[in-house]
Amino acid sequence: MTAQTLFYIIIGIIVVNFIKDKILDAINAKHYNDPIPEELNDVYDKDEYQKSQTYKATNYRFGIWASLFSIVLTLAFLFLDGFEYVDTIARSYSDKPIIIALIFFGIIMIASDIITTPFAYYKTFVIEEKFGFNKTTKKLFILDKLKGLLMTAIIGGGIIALIIWFYQLTGNQFWLYAWGIVTVFTVFMNMFYSRLIVPLFNKQTPLEEGDLRNKISEYAKSVGFSLNKIFIIDGSKRSTKANAYFSGFGSEKRVTLYDTLVNDLEDDEIVAVLAHEVGHYKRKHIIFNLVTSILLTGLTLYILSIFISNPLLSNAIGVATPSFHVGLIAFGLLYSPISEITGLIMNYVSRVFEYQADDYAKSTYKAEPLITSLKKLSKNSLSNLTPHKAYVFMHYSHPTLLERVRNLRK
Repeated sequence: MTAQTLFYIIIGIIVVNFIKDKILDAINAKHYNDPIPEELNDVYDKDEYQKSQTYKATNYRFGIWASLFSIVLTLAFLFLDGFEYVDTIARSYSDKPIIIALIFFGIIMIASDIITTPFAYYKTFVIEEKFGFNKTTKKLFILDKLKGLLMTAIIGGGIIALIIWFYQLTGNQFWLYAWGIVTVFTVFMNMFYSRLIVPLFNKQTPLEEGDLRNKISEYAKSVGFSLNKIFIIDGSKRSTKANAYFSGFGSEKRVTLYDTLVNDLEDDEIVAVLAHEVGHYKRKHIIFNLVTSILLTGLTLYILSIFISNPLLSNAIGVATPSFHVGLIAFGLLYSPISEITGLIMNYVSRVFEYQADDYAKSTYKAEPLITSLKKLSKNSLSNLTPHKAYVFMHYSHPTLLERVRNLRK
């Protein structure tokens, strides 16, 4: 196989993926006006439903233009040998592979962020603002961007540097060491994400004593679940949308509730949402997802180790001097169809897990408060009540609201 053939395979993957996504988006958009199922008639009133329809249509149109811009830019960058240009700049500053790689990825990361920021700004301050979701200030928007870039540079740069160092030392056996590094990092982040990373962006405060905490503690005790750390996060400083999540293991185990969730839901509904999260823990979903993620990372790194030394990878995207960092980019583009397949499988498993967590909440607490909480959360986020099955299959990590309500009422 020649480098040119590999180049056109990469172009084909990008174009086919774009067409597939746009067809799915169009099919899904045609079902925006489907009749609302009887079980969901109480989610929206007439005005709210019209608002949700407008919100979906607005995001659909915005998505078309944003993705068109993205694919045109990507294809132009590839056809005009953009990676060769960036690699030449990086090599002009150093002859050390690690430094070259860090400069290379740094240029791409900063350039990508500069290009995508106007779209993120429009999405936040025009679309989300228009529909009453946005609470982010321009100052906070900029600070979030800077913090995100800094974290990516420190953490991502550090991991890339270590992986290239191991590649220089061990050759194609580097994948074992890289897998070890990523595994340790993944477990560490699962343990301490809420303690170390979240405070950089949000304020977390322990749930104060009162009826809600007493009800949560009573439920946790009834299912033999040790839960001392319950935190409220100030999600309302960015958006009116609500969420809740479980994180950590052992002594670091904690539940985090968005302040918007606490404000929007009744106490019984919050306990029902919590029961759902406890269900994920009790059914070992968190462990399964962690182990599966680690195994998939190992498989990806092993396959990478087979091909990374082949100069065809670098040559395929127009870079004359073969290198690990350029090969990594080419490999990522070629590997995307496999990532798509594993992503579909993980989405399916995730949907099954959501049913199991709902069933756990129903059996250990009550179904009705969970149903009403799901309806309120859908209403408050103007979510789509009638998504197309193909779109759900390809993109949803959760069952639809209708599917969850029907399952809970069985």
